[in-house]
Amino acid sequence: MDILEKYNFDIPKELIAQEPVYPRDECKLMVLKGNDIEHRIFKDIINYMEKGDVLVLNNSKVIRARLFGKKSTGGKVELLLIEKHEYPVFLVKGKNIKEGTTIEINEFKGKILEKNGGIAKIDFGVDIEKIIEKYGRIPIPPYIKKDLKNPEMYQTVYSAVEGSVAAPTAGLHFTEELLKKIKEKGVEIQYLTLHISYSTFKQLEYEEIVNKTLHEEYYHIPEETAEKINNRKGRLFAVGTTVVRALESSSKDNIVFPGTFKTNLFIMEGHKFQSGIDAIITNFHIPKSSLIMLVTAFGGYERVMNAYKVAIENKYRFYSFGDAMLIFKNNI
Repeated sequence: MDILEKYNFDIPKELIAQEPVYPRDECKLMVLKGNDIEHRIFKDIINYMEKGDVLVLNNSKVIRARLFGKKSTGGKVELLLIEKHEYPVFLVKGKNIKEGTTIEINEFKGKILEKNGGIAKIDFGVDIEKIIEKYGRIPIPPYIKKDLKNPEMYQTVYSAVEGSVAAPTAGLHFTEELLKKIKEKGVEIQYLTLHISYSTFKQLEYEEIVNKTLHEEYYHIPEETAEKINNRKGRLFAVGTTVVRALESSSKDNIVFPGTFKTNLFIMEGHKFQSGIDAIITNFHIPKSSLIMLVTAFGGYERVMNAYKVAIENKYRFYSFGDAMLIFKNNI
């Protein structure tokens, strides 16, 4: 059997969330604790945290990486910035685009220097920051068909460090008020940065599974964050798969090491968790994705896949603007 088929399931189209819940913390929350499944509202998450616990959030901010333009012949072109260099690299959509093609973004003109599949290196002759600052749009995921009236709803309330092309969506449910209440309860709130790459949009490839590697992503764990985690008296809550990947990439035997690195870590069944994570806060993910594979590696395949079945039966909302899960390790 194709290994990806193990992580396949059908989601009714109407359960793919097209807009966020407002207020953010009023979405549904499913809690997996032991063999029990509890149905809550997200703001109830504070009741599962105690003084001495540490809550870790990814403060990466989504950049306006999506650009719309045309070829010199008039054909439409869509670009997604994936790497900033002297000659930036883009994911390109359009017909008959090849090396040497001229791309126009209003007054800016660029020439394709290299093209490999759907990825191209383009020379615009100016710093790409000038172009995205003037014409860039927030790159909303392709399964969201509805126009987003307020692009800030695709940013977490604590986003601070620009660099992602997709939001760390598990954090979208937190409000400033909820974070304040969590802090007042004695929970230590800490941040790290992992910039989410274009790989979050692309289909998982068989070679990535075999090699247990994903597209590299930049991350930074501050010294204070590592120190608070390593010396905590309570449990460790990771908000989102990005936080899990960053912590697991910089940990050994329940010790988290600070620093700035790149990770291509692919967490799947059989992974031995090193960072001491006790609970993950996450959304309901796409079938056959590295995200659902990470969640099942942490929470247990049967336990998590059964929870997804229950979520569909109870009409939980899926994907970026969907509802949330709080998954505790089985022994908690």
